[in-house]
Amino acid sequence: MAKPEKKRQPEAAPDTKILPMDLRVGDRLADETGESEVIGRPYTTNAGKDARVRVRKIGQPDVTEIRIWRAHERVSVKRG
Repeated sequence: MAKPEKKRQPEAAPDTKILPMDLRVGDRLADETGESEVIGRPYTTNAGKDARVRVRKIGQPDVTEIRIWRAHERVSVKRG
């Protein structure tokens, strides 16, 4: 007799690694400078080799900065 397949619970995705151009408004980034939230769409410079995005520090809404990554690097994000 075949056993019925067990249904798996979807696990909460801890951190997703994506390319910087796939960032969306509302994504959260965590690194050594603290946790930040994406507040603008990503754009490229340097002939598409660098990706930039505007972020806001969590808990400090008046502190914004532009984060820069190489376009081929993967970024860890939490999606809500």
